[in-house]
Amino acid sequence: MADAQKYQKLATEYAKLKAQIPVLKKAYIEEQAACNELKEKLKECEQSVRKYEQEVDSLTFRNQQLSTRVLILQEELDEAEASKKKHKHKHDTSAVNLPSPSSVYNEELMNKIQENERLHKQVAESNQKYQSRVEELERSVEDYKRKFSQHQEVLDTTVQKDKSQIDKLQEEKAMLEVKCQKLEKDIKTCRSRTDLAENQLKTVQFHLQRQLEQANKIIADKLPFIDTKNRDLNGLNLPTHDRRHQLQARELVSQATNHMTELIQALSNFYTYSEQRSKIYPADGTHEPYSPINVQYCKYLHENLTYLRPVEQSLKHFLSTLNEDSLTTLETATELQPFAVNFKKMVAYMNKLLPYQLRSIEEECAVSSCTSSLESKNMELHASLKHLTAVFNKLDTYVELLAAQSSKSCCHPQKNHAHFFSHLCQALKDLNNSVREVSKHYNSKVSLEHQLPTATQKLKTTDECVVSSLISLVTCTGKFSAFLSGNLEFFGQSAGYRTRGSSIGTEVPAEGPRSNPAIVCYRQKAAGYLGSLAGPVPDSVPHKVAVQNRQTLLSSAESKEGLSKQLVTSQQRVGKLEQEKEHWMLELQLLQIKYDNEIQKVKKLEKEVSLRQSAPRDSIEDNISITPKDRTASSNSGKLLITSALLGQLDQVTGGASDSETREILIKNHFTKRINEMMLQHQQLDSKCVSFHSEVRALHKQLQIANKVKTLAEEELKSTSQNLAQLKDELQTTTKSYEGQLSMMSEHLAGMNEKLTQQKDEIDDLRSQLSTAKVPSSKSSKKSRK
Repeated sequence: MADAQKYQKLATEYAKLKAQIPVLKKAYIEEQAACNELKEKLKECEQSVRKYEQEVDSLTFRNQQLSTRVLILQEELDEAEASKKKHKHKHDTSAVNLPSPSSVYNEELMNKIQENERLHKQVAESNQKYQSRVEELERSVEDYKRKFSQHQEVLDTTVQKDKSQIDKLQEEKAMLEVKCQKLEKDIKTCRSRTDLAENQLKTVQFHLQRQLEQANKIIADKLPFIDTKNRDLNGLNLPTHDRRHQLQARELVSQATNHMTELIQALSNFYTYSEQRSKIYPADGTHEPYSPINVQYCKYLHENLTYLRPVEQSLKHFLSTLNEDSLTTLETATELQPFAVNFKKMVAYMNKLLPYQLRSIEEECAVSSCTSSLESKNMELHASLKHLTAVFNKLDTYVELLAAQSSKSCCHPQKNHAHFFSHLCQALKDLNNSVREVSKHYNSKVSLEHQLPTATQKLKTTDECVVSSLISLVTCTGKFSAFLSGNLEFFGQSAGYRTRGSSIGTEVPAEGPRSNPAIVCYRQKAAGYLGSLAGPVPDSVPHKVAVQNRQTLLSSAESKEGLSKQLVTSQQRVGKLEQEKEHWMLELQLLQIKYDNEIQKVKKLEKEVSLRQSAPRDSIEDNISITPKDRTASSNSGKLLITSALLGQLDQVTGGASDSETREILIKNHFTKRINEMMLQHQQLDSKCVSFHSEVRALHKQLQIANKVKTLAEEELKSTSQNLAQLKDELQTTTKSYEGQLSMMSEHLAGMNEKLTQQKDEIDDLRSQLSTAKVPSSKSSKKSRK
């Protein structure tokens, strides 16, 4: 119980830690998302800085243009002043038109001043926004650092807790292993005792089972027709076959089925590996497309099991139909015809496959890398494959001929059967020789192909697989031919029969009677009929009663009365069934009370055994050990019931047994239960330790991944801080340069304004002078007119 509580505590702590893991995962994912957002924000800041730099460059360029423009204007003003001084004696209209360029320059200067003010404001606003954005990013980075440090502390604490729990579990596991070793020693001693009892029981059961089977067989087979003692009655029985001959025939057919399965397996391997090779060479499908002949050839090769598997299954079915009760000869082997049909289909499939095989070999010869020696080997293989299919066709004819002997339309006498089997044996020898030729030619072809520089490793491995399948095919055909040649005498001889009850077999004459499978069927029907006669006669309704019932059913009133009677009877049956149900319920309650009493007794015995375990072990062994004399005495006094337990079969005392035997049985039962419980606990603990170990490994891997991500995040933070510092320096330099340029421009504009005011004053003076000069000239003109 203490161990269970410890494991429950460990399980709860582990569940808590496991519940904390998704929280840490979420926090890590959020920090990763925040880092990604910071990266995006840094990219946006870099883009804004680049925009500002471009604007600054454009402003510097425009300032340079303005400065050049101002210099040009100053030069033009100087030239205008000089021209004014030189040309004061010219006409009045020209003097009046002089101030027009100065007004244009003033307007241009005002526009440029306004543009500079607007740009200055934009630059100041952008600087403010950038500084505020940088401050926000720094705050967010500090928050994320703080959160990351908190999560790292939580992870460290969890890792320490897991390590301590793992150490505790390992210590407990070591203690449990020691306990398990002690229990295993006890189990071995108990098993040695139980094995002896089991062996004795098995021998007794084996003898009894054998006697029972023999008795059942005699009753089932011989009781209806026990007439072998009387010669007159025995002469009337049907002649039976020789069982030894039938058993030997069944054994030979089973060997033939095994050889046929090996042959079919080798053929299917040859076809599948040939399909793989045709997909690799001469065209692999990637660099060069498959030819249509090769595609069709691969398709037919892929269908090999649909033709090969039915041959094996039909022969196995024929083997399952062979029984000891019937005579098996070529005339009675009707199940051999499906095998012949399936074998004919397989040979037809091989005939259909042969031209594609030959064309594929011809395509390999047409490849540019094919040498003359390789071409000659390919043509030898070409001829050997033709010979192989011809041998299979020959074999098909003999198989079909042997299977046709069981049909009604067959006209071959029995004397020809030995001749048929001899020809079949020769065909199998020819098959073995043809397969050997194919294997030899293919092996020489493959050895030449592997020497070519174009041969790939995949082609070599597939060729090796094809060669191995051909070798297995050679061995299968050799075994088959040796098997048939060794048992040719048995297949060629005729089966004998003997009368029932006699052990001397007589040969069947050439035109005498022969046993048929129908005899077994008739014998079984007769035994079943006699068994039914010996059984109880079922209840039946007399003819008169049936006619009366029919008449009553025709009338509705009588049918209602019959239905009411049926309802009454059914209700009575229901009442009886309910009474029986109550009776069984009472018995179940009584059994439950007995079961509870037995459980209390078992608990008391367990307490006594636990108290005795504290005593030395020698005293317990002395109490457990009982001499065989005591056992024999106690067995004579009481009866024993055999009941199956978990570790073997134990004896329960029903009555008249001594105290020592009861004590031994109780102690044995208690220890077996305790051993089973400890084994279950040990298995549960092993499974828990394995699960804990796997989970701790997974957590360790997750921690390693988190540390790697942490280092990457720290490196990214360092790079981002460096970029921020660089951007701050660049901003400071750009702001200083902007301020210097703006101060220069303001000073320059102030000087230009002063010059413009002076020019305006001069222009006003000139205008006033011109106006004064115009007034006396007009007066003099008027006087002259008068």
